[in-house]
Amino acid sequence: MPLLLGYNTNGLAHHRWDEAIVLIAEAGYRSVALTVDHHCLAPLSPTLRDDVAKLKRLLDQYQLHCVIETGARFLLDPRRKHQPTLLSATNEDRACRLQFLNYCIDLAAEVSADAISFWSGTPRDPADADVLWSRLRAGCAALLKEAERQQVRLAFEPEPGMFLETCDQYARLHDQLRHPLFGLTLDVGHVHCLQDGDIADRIRQFAPHLFNLHIEDMQPGVHEHLRFGQGSMKFPPILQALREVDYSYGVHVELSRHSHMAPEMLQESFRFLSSCAAEV
Repeated sequence: MPLLLGYNTNGLAHHRWDEAIVLIAEAGYRSVALTVDHHCLAPLSPTLRDDVAKLKRLLDQYQLHCVIETGARFLLDPRRKHQPTLLSATNEDRACRLQFLNYCIDLAAEVSADAISFWSGTPRDPADADVLWSRLRAGCAALLKEAERQQVRLAFEPEPGMFLETCDQYARLHDQLRHPLFGLTLDVGHVHCLQDGDIADRIRQFAPHLFNLHIEDMQPGVHEHLRFGQGSMKFPPILQALREVDYSYGVHVELSRHSHMAPEMLQESFRFLSSCAAEV
């Protein structure tokens, strides 16, 4: 099965979202990771219904798979990056994040997306670990009710610097929830950055639950998404492992800090990954 190469729209932040999808498709990608943001299908947008209809037409026209990404930096709070979260101290703040994620589940169902991708967030209060785990489990359990109603996969992403940042922490959460719709977004650069095991082995370990994959280059110990070739990662073994496990969802390039050169990055990344795929 050929790999389903894709690109995250957060790497085209200076483009209109519909033009970003066209550029992604024209570069040869077959999947789009759509980051909901101020300018892209925001929940209270006055043009939302028209935009959803346009998104469905574009996905159909270009025969693209889709994942709904929820990691916009200041969408819910203009003063606090990535806040509020499922870990927030108040019920009101946690409900705000839940409402947004439920909206994204509904959007994913409407456009037949492969999954929605989300993370734990970072705590802002001094609650101990047990309390934070309890908040996170409760939030994920609430999301699963909506996901089950809509039959949408949830893909949880461990993120460096957040409360859940490693694959083993994700495995603990997965074991506690034990739901077939609760899976993993694996960012292979994060595994490399944290030296969180061998990437290919992690792919094999989590293959039954792997619903989404992010890819970029990175250096150990530094959470900075780099152009391919500027880090120290080896990509043929990663792509080989994905083929071994018959991974059928998107392999999404995530270069959000390269939006100022997005057209170049689209082409460069596609050539690089296609070349690596040809080697295996």
